[in-house]
Amino acid sequence: MPVAPSAILLVLFAYLLGSVSTAVVVGRLLGMPDPRTQGSGNPGATNMLRLGGRKAGAITLLGDMAKGLIPMLLAHGLDAGAGLLAATGLAAFLGHLYPLYFGFRGGKGVATALGVLLGLHWAVGLATIGTWLGVALVSRISSLSALVAAAASPLYVWWLTGDPLLVAATGLMTLMLYWRHRSNIRNLLQGSEGRIKLGSKKD
Repeated sequence: MPVAPSAILLVLFAYLLGSVSTAVVVGRLLGMPDPRTQGSGNPGATNMLRLGGRKAGAITLLGDMAKGLIPMLLAHGLDAGAGLLAATGLAAFLGHLYPLYFGFRGGKGVATALGVLLGLHWAVGLATIGTWLGVALVSRISSLSALVAAAASPLYVWWLTGDPLLVAATGLMTLMLYWRHRSNIRNLLQGSEGRIKLGSKKD
Protein backbone atom coordinates (compact mmCIF):
# COMPACT_ATOMS: atom_id res chain seq x y z
CA MET A 1 0.00 0.00 0.00
CA PRO A 2 1.58 3.33 -1.06
CA VAL A 3 2.37 5.90 1.59
CA ALA A 4 0.57 9.23 1.15
CA PRO A 5 2.84 12.26 0.59
CA SER A 6 1.08 14.02 3.48
CA ALA A 7 2.15 11.21 5.82
CA ILE A 8 5.78 11.46 4.70
CA LEU A 9 5.73 15.24 5.13
CA LEU A 10 4.18 14.92 8.59
CA VAL A 11 6.84 12.49 9.81
CA LEU A 12 9.58 14.68 8.33
CA PHE A 13 8.07 17.77 9.98
CA ALA A 14 7.91 15.92 13.32
CA TYR A 15 11.60 15.07 13.14
CA LEU A 16 12.64 18.58 12.08
CA LEU A 17 10.55 20.19 14.82
CA GLY A 18 11.92 17.72 17.34
CA SER A 19 15.42 18.69 16.23
CA VAL A 20 14.98 22.23 17.56
CA SER A 21 16.91 22.14 20.84
CA THR A 22 14.80 24.30 23.12
CA ALA A 23 17.47 24.40 25.82
CA VAL A 24 20.16 25.67 23.47
CA VAL A 25 17.83 28.29 21.94
CA VAL A 26 16.58 29.46 25.34
CA GLY A 27 20.13 29.56 26.66
CA ARG A 28 21.23 31.82 23.83
CA LEU A 29 18.22 34.11 24.23
CA LEU A 30 18.84 34.44 27.97
CA GLY A 31 22.59 34.93 27.60
CA MET A 32 23.42 31.60 29.23
CA PRO A 33 26.26 29.24 28.28
CA ASP A 34 25.49 26.24 26.10
CA PRO A 35 23.78 23.71 28.44
CA ARG A 36 25.55 20.90 26.62
CA THR A 37 28.83 22.14 28.12
CA GLN A 38 27.60 23.05 31.62
CA GLY A 39 26.07 21.20 34.56
CA SER A 40 25.03 17.69 33.59
CA GLY A 41 25.68 18.46 29.91
CA ASN A 42 22.11 17.55 29.03
CA PRO A 43 20.10 20.08 26.99
CA GLY A 44 16.92 19.52 28.96
CA ALA A 45 14.63 21.24 31.44
CA THR A 46 16.27 19.86 34.60
CA ASN A 47 19.73 21.06 33.63
CA MET A 48 18.32 24.43 32.56
CA LEU A 49 16.59 24.71 35.94
CA ARG A 50 19.93 24.17 37.67
CA LEU A 51 21.83 26.55 35.38
CA GLY A 52 19.34 29.35 34.82
CA GLY A 53 16.59 29.00 37.38
CA ARG A 54 12.86 28.42 37.14
CA LYS A 55 12.21 30.66 34.14
CA ALA A 56 14.77 28.90 31.95
CA GLY A 57 13.63 25.48 33.15
CA ALA A 58 9.94 26.18 32.59
CA ILE A 59 10.38 27.58 29.08
CA THR A 60 12.56 24.63 28.12
CA LEU A 61 10.05 22.15 29.54
CA LEU A 62 7.12 23.69 27.67
CA GLY A 63 9.09 24.00 24.44
CA ASP A 64 10.25 20.40 24.53
CA MET A 65 6.73 19.17 25.27
CA ALA A 66 5.35 21.25 22.39
CA LYS A 67 7.77 19.54 20.00
CA GLY A 68 6.04 16.24 20.71
CA LEU A 69 2.50 17.56 21.08
CA ILE A 70 2.16 19.67 17.91
CA PRO A 71 2.98 16.93 15.36
CA MET A 72 0.62 14.51 17.13
CA LEU A 73 -2.23 17.04 17.02
CA LEU A 74 -1.56 17.51 13.30
CA ALA A 75 -1.66 13.74 12.85
CA HIS A 76 -5.06 13.58 14.54
CA GLY A 77 -6.20 16.43 12.29
CA LEU A 78 -5.33 14.23 9.30
CA ASP A 79 -7.31 11.34 10.83
CA ALA A 80 -4.10 9.34 11.07
CA GLY A 81 -4.26 5.68 11.90
CA ALA A 82 -2.14 3.94 14.51
CA GLY A 83 0.80 3.49 12.13
CA LEU A 84 1.12 7.17 11.27
CA LEU A 85 0.56 8.22 14.88
CA ALA A 86 3.35 5.88 15.98
CA ALA A 87 5.72 7.06 13.23
CA THR A 88 5.00 10.72 13.95
CA GLY A 89 5.59 10.37 17.68
CA LEU A 90 8.80 8.42 17.21
CA ALA A 91 10.08 10.95 14.67
CA ALA A 92 9.56 13.87 17.06
CA PHE A 93 11.20 11.92 19.88
CA LEU A 94 14.19 10.94 17.74
CA GLY A 95 14.53 14.54 16.60
CA HIS A 96 15.03 15.59 20.22
CA LEU A 97 17.51 12.79 20.92
CA TYR A 98 19.44 13.26 17.66
CA PRO A 99 18.76 16.84 16.44
CA LEU A 100 19.73 17.60 12.86
CA TYR A 101 20.58 21.23 13.61
CA PHE A 102 22.83 20.61 16.62
CA GLY A 103 25.25 17.93 15.50
CA PHE A 104 22.88 15.13 16.57
CA ARG A 105 23.71 15.92 20.22
CA GLY A 106 20.33 16.02 21.89
CA GLY A 107 18.66 15.53 25.23
CA LYS A 108 17.23 12.54 27.02
CA GLY A 109 13.70 12.94 25.70
CA VAL A 110 11.50 13.04 28.79
CA ALA A 111 9.54 16.23 28.06
CA THR A 112 9.22 15.49 24.34
CA ALA A 113 7.95 11.99 25.14
CA LEU A 114 5.37 13.52 27.48
CA GLY A 115 4.25 15.82 24.68
CA VAL A 116 3.92 12.87 22.32
CA LEU A 117 1.84 10.96 24.86
CA LEU A 118 -0.42 13.96 25.51
CA GLY A 119 -0.99 14.25 21.78
CA LEU A 120 -1.57 10.53 21.41
CA HIS A 121 -4.28 10.45 24.09
CA TRP A 122 -4.79 13.18 26.66
CA ALA A 123 -5.49 10.68 29.45
CA VAL A 124 -2.29 8.76 28.69
CA GLY A 125 -0.33 12.01 28.91
CA LEU A 126 -1.96 13.10 32.15
CA ALA A 127 -1.47 9.68 33.73
CA THR A 128 2.22 9.71 32.79
CA ILE A 129 2.69 13.26 34.07
CA GLY A 130 0.87 12.33 37.27
CA THR A 131 3.22 9.39 37.75
CA TRP A 132 6.24 11.65 37.25
CA LEU A 133 4.92 14.19 39.73
CA GLY A 134 4.06 11.56 42.32
CA VAL A 135 7.51 10.00 42.25
CA ALA A 136 9.17 13.43 42.18
CA LEU A 137 7.28 14.62 45.25
CA VAL A 138 8.41 11.57 47.20
CA SER A 139 11.97 11.15 45.92
CA ARG A 140 12.95 14.63 44.70
CA ILE A 141 14.93 12.86 41.96
CA SER A 142 14.07 13.89 38.41
CA SER A 143 15.68 10.92 36.67
CA LEU A 144 13.94 8.36 38.89
CA SER A 145 10.61 10.07 38.25
CA ALA A 146 11.24 9.95 34.50
CA LEU A 147 12.24 6.29 34.55
CA VAL A 148 9.18 5.20 36.54
CA ALA A 149 6.82 7.29 34.40
CA ALA A 150 8.38 5.95 31.20
CA ALA A 151 8.02 2.36 32.39
CA ALA A 152 4.34 2.94 33.18
CA SER A 153 3.50 4.70 29.90
CA PRO A 154 3.13 1.58 27.69
CA LEU A 155 0.71 0.18 30.27
CA TYR A 156 -1.33 3.37 30.14
CA VAL A 157 -1.39 3.22 26.33
CA TRP A 158 -2.56 -0.39 26.42
CA TRP A 159 -5.22 0.37 28.99
CA LEU A 160 -6.60 3.44 27.22
CA THR A 161 -6.16 2.51 23.53
CA GLY A 162 -5.64 -1.24 23.40
CA ASP A 163 -3.65 -0.79 20.18
CA PRO A 164 -0.59 -3.09 19.97
CA LEU A 165 1.22 -0.82 17.51
CA LEU A 166 0.89 2.22 19.75
CA VAL A 167 1.99 0.15 22.75
CA ALA A 168 5.04 -1.05 20.80
CA ALA A 169 5.95 2.51 19.76
CA THR A 170 5.61 3.72 23.36
CA GLY A 171 7.68 0.79 24.56
CA LEU A 172 10.39 1.67 22.05
CA MET A 173 10.45 5.25 23.33
CA THR A 174 10.78 3.88 26.86
CA LEU A 175 13.74 1.70 25.89
CA MET A 176 15.50 4.60 24.18
CA LEU A 177 14.81 6.85 27.16
CA TYR A 178 16.32 4.25 29.50
CA TRP A 179 19.38 4.03 27.26
CA ARG A 180 19.82 7.80 27.38
CA HIS A 181 19.53 7.65 31.18
CA ARG A 182 22.12 4.91 31.66
CA SER A 183 24.50 7.21 33.58
CA ASN A 184 21.61 8.28 35.81
CA ILE A 185 20.73 4.65 36.43
CA ARG A 186 24.31 3.98 37.54
CA ASN A 187 24.16 6.97 39.88
CA LEU A 188 20.82 5.79 41.29
CA LEU A 189 22.26 2.37 42.03
CA GLN A 190 25.25 4.01 43.73
CA GLY A 191 23.05 6.45 45.65
CA SER A 192 24.78 9.48 44.13
CA GLU A 193 22.08 10.88 41.84
CA GLY A 194 21.35 14.57 42.34
CA ARG A 195 18.03 15.78 43.70
CA ILE A 196 15.69 18.46 42.44
CA LYS A 197 16.44 21.82 44.04
CA LEU A 198 13.87 24.55 43.56
CA GLY A 199 14.53 28.20 44.19
CA SER A 200 18.31 27.98 44.01
CA LYS A 201 18.22 30.85 41.54
CA LYS A 202 15.75 33.71 41.47
CA ASP A 203 14.19 34.78 38.19
